[in-house]
Amino acid sequence: MERNHREEHYVARVGWLRAAVLGANDGIVSTASLIVGVAAASGRAEVLVAGAAGLAAGALSMAAGEYVSVSSQSDTEAADIAREKAEIAADPAEELRALAGIYEARGVPPELARQVAEALHAKDALAAHVRDELGIFEHTEARPLVAAGASALTFSVGAALPLAAAALAPEPQIALWVTGLSLVFLAVLGAVGARAGGAGIGRAVMRVTFWGAVAMAVTWAVGYFFGAVV
Repeated sequence: MERNHREEHYVARVGWLRAAVLGANDGIVSTASLIVGVAAASGRAEVLVAGAAGLAAGALSMAAGEYVSVSSQSDTEAADIAREKAEIAADPAEELRALAGIYEARGVPPELARQVAEALHAKDALAAHVRDELGIFEHTEARPLVAAGASALTFSVGAALPLAAAALAPEPQIALWVTGLSLVFLAVLGAVGARAGGAGIGRAVMRVTFWGAVAMAVTWAVGYFFGAVV
């Protein structure tokens, strides 16, 4: 009985996981830092207005930034694929030798490397060169809309958490509550992102919470000292 061998690898998630984790992390850190900085110099109303504005602006900025940067990657990949297609059409024998050379460099015996290259050329020469010469795979292919959507959505969710904490916390303790809860949110995000990517949880949690704490401490100091002067 023939069985299909299919495995789910973590690398298949790279197209959206990086953008999602980046968006959520940036949403929590930037909005919490903004709230903490404003709270050090003003009241709840100003904090909520600043936080809401930061959420909207940040989500749009993240979406636009991801779309532009990933589109540039996609354009580069498309240009390389077009160039490879033209080279195969112009000199298929040379491209066949180049592909066999790639397999030889990886440890395949010369004769077998030649046979593999010929078989792959006969089936789909361009796909073989795109995968083995250019290093472009389907699960890592640039997808601008996916990256932009994931980034904007997760930024909004991440930013909503410290904003909700600011709305519910006692006004004199907004900065303290937002800081504490945001560090908890970051720890959870680090654990979820590490689990989804198959990485170690402890190191990921320490990394995101440390830099989040640094960002909030700096913005609190700016709001406290400069706000007091104003």
